[in-house]
Amino acid sequence: MKGSTYKNYDELPLMLNAENVKDILGISISSAYELMKEKGFPSVRIGNRIVVPKEEFRAWISAQVNK
Repeated sequence: MKGSTYKNYDELPLMLNAENVKDILGISISSAYELMKEKGFPSVRIGNRIVVPKEEFRAWISAQVNK
């Protein structure tokens, strides 16, 4: 499995798409789309696109670790 191409948080784009989420978490693209549609995941629908604000994504990850 291919790892993330990002070396640190600052390299992430302001808004993450499913491909970014896939790469960061090391999951499949279909799993990334499923996750982005889950209640409680910080995604935003803009037209037909689903994006995730990078700051909210980071907070979501922290919340998952602290459960």
